[in-house]
Amino acid sequence: MPEARVIPLHTDDLAERPKAVDDVGPLNGADPGADTANQDAGTAAAKDEPPAEWEAALADLLAFARRRILGDYQVDDFGFDADLTENMFIPLLRPLYKNWFRVETVGMHNVPDVGGALVVANHSGTVPLDALMTAVALYDDHPAKRHLRMLGADLLFRTPVLGSLARKSGNTLARNEDAERLLSSGELVGVWPEGFKGVGKPFADRYKLQRFGRGGFVSAALRTKTPIVPAAIVGAEEIYPKIGDLKPLARLLGLPYFPVTPTFPLLGPLGAVPLPSKWYIEFGEPIPTDEIEGDADDPLLVFNLTDQVRETIQQTLYRLLGQRRNAFLG
Repeated sequence: MPEARVIPLHTDDLAERPKAVDDVGPLNGADPGADTANQDAGTAAAKDEPPAEWEAALADLLAFARRRILGDYQVDDFGFDADLTENMFIPLLRPLYKNWFRVETVGMHNVPDVGGALVVANHSGTVPLDALMTAVALYDDHPAKRHLRMLGADLLFRTPVLGSLARKSGNTLARNEDAERLLSSGELVGVWPEGFKGVGKPFADRYKLQRFGRGGFVSAALRTKTPIVPAAIVGAEEIYPKIGDLKPLARLLGLPYFPVTPTFPLLGPLGAVPLPSKWYIEFGEPIPTDEIEGDADDPLLVFNLTDQVRETIQQTLYRLLGQRRNAFLG
């Protein structure tokens, strides 16, 4: 059997021999370490990516639950629980504010970022959702995310469960002493001077302001030298159009009125769902009280300033109503 002939391998042959695919370097002059660097950068970027929205929400929920269990939160002298309000009450109301009533705010810059101020608004809607929506507006849409400390009727605080929740969410009894304490401590205070006369008026009288009580809110602002911010709310009148009042039932239940609407009580619980009207809340130019000369106990001064606030809100309501196309489309 003939022996195999061994062909000597010279170094010059290496230059001529075609390279295998694995031997070929990076194409177009690419850096050999580029792929590794890109992989490392991708890994680092993945680590630096913010958590998914649901993960952040879950983390906030767990942190909230931990604070509640450990008692790591504060409640002020009026019973206001800011932690509970920010993490439970406002999130529960936010879908109603953004998606159902589609509230738009105007003039938010007229509400001061810091310090005491008195927000005075018209009241309507059969059920006072306008106060709650105003509170959400000032927390969600104001750059300083201000809490509105609302002054409520004694009926609210006499109602089981509801009274306690109202205290925790920042409400307090509508009396001058409480209003002055809050304003003096730099809080944003909300008042609806029409009271039950406004919120419970017939649908035929919509957007016609009722009497503003005796002007107690003006006296509180004058004593504390805090500005008054008139606020006009359009849209709340249409959520429960009140066409009747079952007065005997209202007296039996201890209520100021028992409303009859086109859907309630005819449709039962379904009739309690508010109609999805389009809302506008306009905060007007503040009325300064620190430059007003006179005594807060002067009835003429209080009456004139009360009438000025009321007329400002009424004229703003007329203007907003003239600008909107439809109660439900805006």
